[in-house]
Amino acid sequence: MADTQQNQQAKPQAATAAAHPDEYRHDLNPNAMAGQNIGTAGLHPEKSARTARDVKELHARFRDWSDDDLGQIPVVPEGARLEQDATYLDLSAPVPSEFTATGAMTAGRDERYVPKSEVPYEIWNRLLGVDIVNRTGIAE
Repeated sequence: MADTQQNQQAKPQAATAAAHPDEYRHDLNPNAMAGQNIGTAGLHPEKSARTARDVKELHARFRDWSDDDLGQIPVVPEGARLEQDATYLDLSAPVPSEFTATGAMTAGRDERYVPKSEVPYEIWNRLLGVDIVNRTGIAE
């Protein structure tokens, strides 16, 4: 009980979801927890997303990469909401760079967002163009 109260105090947005009476809750706030990064509430489409190996344009762009490495790069599906304050790369950009998402951002049709939290750090560094052996795990 004390642990639950402490958790709600640390994460006030959890209490916000239940701020309205039950019969009006969906009408007044249909996406109450959208974009919030607390626990595992909500959908996490990046957990079962396609990977760079499955996206034809990315497979062609990274043709020098092994299929095993490309299979470790999940691509957020179109329409999926990005997690607030989470770090992503857009592989559809000519030069991918890190950005921090807001809770209102969603993956568009032509965007290939990759969540940093789901990619091994060596592969993340390679995506960013880092070529230092001890940061990528690849000896050239």
